[in-house]
Amino acid sequence: MVTLTPTQDKYLPYVLAVALFMQILDATILNTSLPQMAQALGESPLKMQWAVISYALTLAIFIPISGFLADKYGTRRIFLTAIVVFSIGSLLCAASPTLDFLIGSRVIQGIGGAMMTPVARLILVKSYPRNKLLTVMNFAVIPALVAPLVGPVLGGYIVQYASWHWIFLINIPMGVLGFVMGKKLVPALFEDTKRLDWLGFGLFAAAACGFTLAVEFGSQVGRGMYGLLLAVTASVLLGAYVAHAKRRPAPLFPLSLFDIRTFRIGITGNLFTRLGISAVPFLLPLLLQVVFEYSPSQAGWLLAPIAIGAIGIKPWVSKIIQRFSYRKVLVLNTLLIGILIILLAQFNDPDNWSWFIPLLILMGACNSMQFSAMNTITIGDLEGAQTSSGNSLMAVNQQLAIGFGIAFGAAVLNLLRERFGLDTLAAFQTTYWVLGILTILSGLYFLRLKPEDGRGLY
Repeated sequence: MVTLTPTQDKYLPYVLAVALFMQILDATILNTSLPQMAQALGESPLKMQWAVISYALTLAIFIPISGFLADKYGTRRIFLTAIVVFSIGSLLCAASPTLDFLIGSRVIQGIGGAMMTPVARLILVKSYPRNKLLTVMNFAVIPALVAPLVGPVLGGYIVQYASWHWIFLINIPMGVLGFVMGKKLVPALFEDTKRLDWLGFGLFAAAACGFTLAVEFGSQVGRGMYGLLLAVTASVLLGAYVAHAKRRPAPLFPLSLFDIRTFRIGITGNLFTRLGISAVPFLLPLLLQVVFEYSPSQAGWLLAPIAIGAIGIKPWVSKIIQRFSYRKVLVLNTLLIGILIILLAQFNDPDNWSWFIPLLILMGACNSMQFSAMNTITIGDLEGAQTSSGNSLMAVNQQLAIGFGIAFGAAVLNLLRERFGLDTLAAFQTTYWVLGILTILSGLYFLRLKPEDGRGLY
């Protein structure tokens, strides 16, 4: 355990708070801005999904090596480098003349983001005793609750009254603040490291990219064969990783994790449930602005109830799970989320949104409870060295699910418009039906849990 100065002990949690706020604000501020960005870049708003997917996919690929880099080169050096890379990526995003340039810039942002928040969290874990860690973490993650509320509204006002470039430029002063704080407060911590599984990293990264691209190409008219070939190639690469991980003493992700039943159910259920849920924050602002012609600020305010519901349910989550068990909560809550997504398809009158707000508040509450329950049941039975690798795989799985979910939602939407000739509103409504049914079906997977699973976690 490192010895902190009184100043470090008091203010080090603010470093994680700034890093978390930057990253989550960047993820939530973008969705309400996509139609205006599309117009400026000469693209269709319904083709902007890769501005979001590229970032989530990059996070998923690079998160697994962030801990290794921090241990080998020092927490301070890697954290400060991460902030610089994230800020440079933000600057390049703001200067993007084309969608392709923006996607590449988002990849650079993602590389910085993949190191920034995980390393900041690692710094706190290594710097504070266990009896202070919960208090420190609870304070540091407050921005994680605030940013989803602020992001959509702020993004809407920025693109409506300034320009979309400021969506990314606001990261620069926050990056400077984070760098200055990190330079003064972050201790330089090192650990002995094993040789990184670079081959496993390459196979995993290529498979993740392949599956995501397969969904994209598979939905495009005339490119279905490319999608199929990519899916087959990605499957072969994933199989190669499994074969490699069985032989290597210290693989990127040990396959022994999947011998733990609750981890196996949690990680798989997490992936399939998020496929439906993750597409909604991307599709909803597009529906409101492209179809119903809401202003960006109006669309931002209509997304705020989701964050309000998520914050409001937090104090009650553990009590609800304790009362009904993880199995019942995950099965029934997933079914309810699926029904709520289907109800989004009934929104066809832009002037009659009074019933829409309670629906979004309930959806935010259900999503928050879902993520808390899935995450805790996934890692609840991990012990010793499994905890670190299991946590890392869960974080990767979440980002992959976000990328896959947005890619899948956009693919269904574009397929319905281009191949089946539905008008835009009908395509959105049918897409919500597909996502809702997929979410309902994913809830049945949690029936594999036993009623007593997770009983020691509350």
